[in-house]
Amino acid sequence: MVALVTGGASGIGAAIAALLLDRGARVAVLDRDPAGAPAAALAVKADVTDDTAVRTAVDDIVSEYGSLHTVVSNAGIGAIGTVADNPDDEWRRVLDINVLGMVRTARHALPHLRAAAAERPGCVSITQTCSIAATAGLPRRALYSASKGAVLSLTLAMAADHVREGIRVNCVNPGTADTPWVGRLLDQADDPVAERAALEARQPTGRLVAADEVAAAVAYLASPAAAAVTGTALAVDGGMQGLRLRPAT
Repeated sequence: MVALVTGGASGIGAAIAALLLDRGARVAVLDRDPAGAPAAALAVKADVTDDTAVRTAVDDIVSEYGSLHTVVSNAGIGAIGTVADNPDDEWRRVLDINVLGMVRTARHALPHLRAAAAERPGCVSITQTCSIAATAGLPRRALYSASKGAVLSLTLAMAADHVREGIRVNCVNPGTADTPWVGRLLDQADDPVAERAALEARQPTGRLVAADEVAAAVAYLASPAAAAVTGTALAVDGGMQGLRLRPAT
């Protein structure tokens, strides 16, 4: 299997790339700064906001590996604030990366995925990194939530569009994950220790989600074991979306 992971040089993306490699896939990492990509991956420097760069990167990957079976669209950025806090330019930037970045990646990967699906039915897929923010109202995450809500809807629409071509499309919805990005958010808080404790407490498991746990969900969705799974949002959130626990006594 040949896999492409966008944003695969750090955090959840790097964990996904590493696990797919461990499971025998040939993996290409597309990232603005691919220096942190796993050593065995093909590191490709490209920005998902640049359509020409994405097209060239995808073509180069297929030229190197001969085919493409799965795309993991993981590149994304965060944003903090209510609707009153982020200016229009910030809305455009976040939506350009978090939503249109996935559109560009899929657009240029689809011809190669269609070719692979003709040879390996059930083994061709797109998995997109969404978020608990798409399905739960989180304070001061208006822009980020809007972008991830779009990713969820995009996933469902793409699954409908491409199911008869043999291409499965799903997303994973992590809760708050223990990643460098979350670490940077905590560093901006007035009391990082208290903020981390609050983030841990809102997840029923009482801890942040590990990047490796999200990677395991992505690896499943990309595998033949998930051949009947498409149009699904797989929550990896420590129960945050569905559970309503009573206060501990």
